[in-house]
Amino acid sequence: MPKLKILSGSEVISILANFGFQVCSQKGSHIKLRRSGPTGKETLTVPNHRELDPGTCRAIFRQATKYIPESELYFYFYD
Repeated sequence: MPKLKILSGSEVISILANFGFQVCSQKGSHIKLRRSGPTGKETLTVPNHRELDPGTCRAIFRQATKYIPESELYFYFYD
């Protein structure tokens, strides 16, 4: 079974920026990323922590696959 990488919030934001997401707003340590896609506005929220829990990374990956094909994201999140 593939292993989930340990990522920081800023690394996840950089990964999502490669797919056209931009920082929209920030409230506390949570950063809201948004892009305009074929289905309208697409929004993801990422906590800007030094190290994200594996469950949080998995949840962000699962939410991002609504907008980005899993085959393109997989390389960034899993070993």
